[in-house]
Amino acid sequence: MFIKKGTPALVLAPMDGVTDSLMRDLLSKLMPVSYSVSEFIRVSAEVPPKRTFFVDVPELKNKATTPCGTPVQVQLLGGHPGRLAEAAARAVELGAQGIDLNFGCPAPTVNRHDGGATILKSPHRVEEIVGAVRSVVPREIPVSAKMRLGWDDPEAIYENAYRAERGGASWITIHGRTKTQGYTPPAYWNPIGKVRQNSDVPIVANGEIWSVDDLRRCREESGCEHFMVGRGALAEPGLLRRLAIELGLEVVPDHVDMCGGDARLWTPLIERLVELSVSSGEPERRTLARVKQWLSYGAKKGAVTWFGEVKRCENIASLLSQLKVVGDRSEAAATRRAA
Repeated sequence: MFIKKGTPALVLAPMDGVTDSLMRDLLSKLMPVSYSVSEFIRVSAEVPPKRTFFVDVPELKNKATTPCGTPVQVQLLGGHPGRLAEAAARAVELGAQGIDLNFGCPAPTVNRHDGGATILKSPHRVEEIVGAVRSVVPREIPVSAKMRLGWDDPEAIYENAYRAERGGASWITIHGRTKTQGYTPPAYWNPIGKVRQNSDVPIVANGEIWSVDDLRRCREESGCEHFMVGRGALAEPGLLRRLAIELGLEVVPDHVDMCGGDARLWTPLIERLVELSVSSGEPERRTLARVKQWLSYGAKKGAVTWFGEVKRCENIASLLSQLKVVGDRSEAAATRRAA
């Protein structure tokens, strides 16, 4: 259902506040994703109640899949092995088909509260947490770990990955930067390859995959066959389709095939997201913020050159109207070039 040796996987990364259930619904319908990972569910002083799982991962009510059938793995974040194990057991009871443990989040607030990448400072804790969760989850339910190269030392990945595997991780996803490196380019894929060479479980490579060429370089340096993509998939929604073709995965006609920042191609995607948001009862202000956030990834890549024309819109109607203006301008320019 998730990761198998010999079968490449293309995974939509968890991005807190971005790839929530609405975005997972939209992207899984439009893109050839093998599976996606939920935003983390924080497990701190208490194990979250059932309603938290259903709010954060409503797909649990649908056999842990999106409406179109894409599997969703439940990610947990925390530092207490016992409570994480209890939370994992609860997630499985509610329908989770896979558990992922977050050892990679670099957010200072998360790290100050004993979660995410801070666990990488103590490799024995990685093993304890993975082992505790693995011990209470049925064997047929995979338990994976997502981590960075380390806190500030990239050499830490070798011990941490070994500890995760010894704890019983089904596979390990590695983001090719330390916590202190944040999201500053480049990502370092070579250490991921060294882990893969010495591991008996599958390794998923993550970090700075913005193009097919990036995927090829990552594959060459890491030797991996499984890849997780986050910001690149949002910056250019056609990217996952091209990556899937490169990996030999099935691509259906409905999958988005678009390049660059043409507003005429972005508009129907934005309209679909707005429809999903409205139908879920989401406040307009939140919908407006999520649309702008999505477009901002394309702007950072340099494709959505017109982001400045929509980011000041104060409501959805004005944003969609401005998108039409930008789209009409692009169409007129294309007509002139053709003439």
